Amino acid sequence: MERIWQKHYCPGVPRSMRFEEITLTQALARTASRFPETHALMFQGTEISFRELDDMTATFAAALRSVGVKPGDRVSILLPNLIQTVVAIYGALRVGAVVVMHSPRNDDMTLEYQLNDAGSQTLVCLDVLVPRMMVVRSRTAVKRLISCHIRDYLPFLTKKLFALVKKELHLDTPPGENLFEFTDLMAKNQPSRQTAPATMEDLAFILYTSATTGKSKGVQLSHGNMSKNVQQLHSWFPNFDDGREIVVACLPFFHVFGLTCALNIGICNGYGNVLVPLPEPKSILEAIQSYKATFVPALPNFYTGVVHDPQLKKFNLKSLKGCFSGGAALPHKTIQAFESLTGAQICEGYGLTESSPVTHINPFGGKTKPGTIDLPLPDTDAKIVEVDDPSIEITDPGTPGELCVRGPQVMMGYVNLPQKTEDTLKDGWLLTGDIVTVDESGYFTVVDRKSDLIVSMGKKVYPRNVDEVLFAHPKVLEACAIGVPAKGGLQAVKACVVLRKGEVATAEEIISYCRSRLQAHEVPTIVELMAMLPRNPVGKILRKELKRMHLVRGGSTATTKLV
Repeated sequence: MERIWQKHYCPGVPRSMRFEEITLTQALARTASRFPETHALMFQGTEISFRELDDMTATFAAALRSVGVKPGDRVSILLPNLIQTVVAIYGALRVGAVVVMHSPRNDDMTLEYQLNDAGSQTLVCLDVLVPRMMVVRSRTAVKRLISCHIRDYLPFLTKKLFALVKKELHLDTPPGENLFEFTDLMAKNQPSRQTAPATMEDLAFILYTSATTGKSKGVQLSHGNMSKNVQQLHSWFPNFDDGREIVVACLPFFHVFGLTCALNIGICNGYGNVLVPLPEPKSILEAIQSYKATFVPALPNFYTGVVHDPQLKKFNLKSLKGCFSGGAALPHKTIQAFESLTGAQICEGYGLTESSPVTHINPFGGKTKPGTIDLPLPDTDAKIVEVDDPSIEITDPGTPGELCVRGPQVMMGYVNLPQKTEDTLKDGWLLTGDIVTVDESGYFTVVDRKSDLIVSMGKKVYPRNVDEVLFAHPKVLEACAIGVPAKGGLQAVKACVVLRKGEVATAEEIISYCRSRLQAHEVPTIVELMAMLPRNPVGKILRKELKRMHLVRGGSTATTKLV
């Protein structure tokens, strides 16, 4: 059935796809055959070709078998973006194991919960975290730890310098039972071309959603989910050339955005990945300039940083063909400024861990509408339903409701949460929890998270509307609106604001600015000026954490104090 948004697809983008039944490990083997000498990974001067990467993953697969890992076992990975991270992911998949990704920034309680929830028996871990994980291991089913060092794959001179300058990151692995060095395992094994048979329906990854309150949910993604989402994205950028593009992998691979939109799309199509373990704007720009990168998937704070920091504008970014932004809304002024600076289009996209992640994206090279997430990908269906009753579909353009999506990238379900899975997946549709609208042309706009909705003066307030006004203030660098308790059991709108460097403003000034641009019930009555906003491990602003901080501090009514 034809959908209205398909009329706005760019030339070369199919309305429907004929998907290849190819797993990620099969895709790596094929890419290594097509582009054996093309750089697959680049890290601090070390370059790994696709042929070498294929050999390394085959070697690590043999190493995993040698220590007892079997098909179906859970292999957890607790690493930043390193060469070992990629080898461990694809080596584990080659064994037929399920890869479980964790953020190195997680606290021990969170990691203990996730390891037990997934049932992991093997943990590939950064050396500085090994002492902590040896303690955590005693409370989990983890049998074996594999330690990785940042220095392992650095060039010789860089490795020597690194050892002198970064002594705190130059740890030796302590002795312990079933505790292995990554490089020792690689040295003791030979590449094995034996690959466990896997179907597109088999479980490939468990990725945990971020959670500031309660427990994170383990999202189960199949080989088909991941492979087909990559194929959908590949079709969206028809002028990207296989074997020629360079991606800056500044999004962490433990998050589905970086895993799919940087690593897996590169592995499947012969794009090189420049690994950036610490995704700071300067590091990303240095990678773009040094490697003449053509594609950057990143969070909004990267683009905001480039536009507002004069020191960052000196880098040569003209090699870029395109950029991808997701995770939060990107102000239109920032998009305009960045595109003017680089000549590269920023495609804003939308997705969830539960959808591998991408479902919607701006047409690359086509008509975009500022403020929207634009169009569903090929073979992705979307509808809007009543917030309180998903059985009722909303068909009137411009009327907000909960977004539901359906497509080959939608998850299998949650780990050990059958009721939550049943509540989230309805007849093949994924209930996203996001409130959206759609216009007559089929362009979608996220209004807000269902859980972030504010009711002020008896009327609904969508925080994103307030955020856009705050972002437009000439003194504001970042902002986030939240709902906080007010007298009589009601809610008030609070603005959490970070000012640009050198600027000074008062709460009253911010409120007055909003009053002239928002309806009365939308205007913040509380303003807190902050040095920074709390973010999750991939840089997304955490509204829930801001609400918690407000309550912990006693719910002050107005402040201009920097915290």
